[in-house]
Amino acid sequence: QVQLVESGGGLVQPGGSLRLSCAASGFTFSSYYMSWVRQAPGKGLEWVSEINSGGGSTYYADSVKGRFTASRDNAKDTLYLQINSLEPEDTALCYCATSQGSWGQGTQVTITS
Repeated sequence: QVQLVESGGGLVQPGGSLRLSCAASGFTFSSYYMSWVRQAPGKGLEWVSEINSGGGSTYYADSVKGRFTASRDNAKDTLYLQINSLEPEDTALCYCATSQGSWGQGTQVTITS
């Protein structure tokens, strides 16, 4: 059974940083592309980032390019998202997802002064 558990969200000031984690289990993590998707309050889902199975290729939405960095540790079955220079517009519930369509429960990122 596929399970994805996100963590690392929190309340931070503008300009701050967070590192989100997504612990995976129930499937061969190292074989799959993984994505981060977010949903801001009152808005639809926004794709944020994708990373290939080996971790050597990453892709980002224009809105986060240069501020967010996706990575993975296949030995630990864990996906990461380093988010820097946070802006109020980054307030969102952030999900990790497999390329097969499984999602975690999300971790809340809130930027407030």
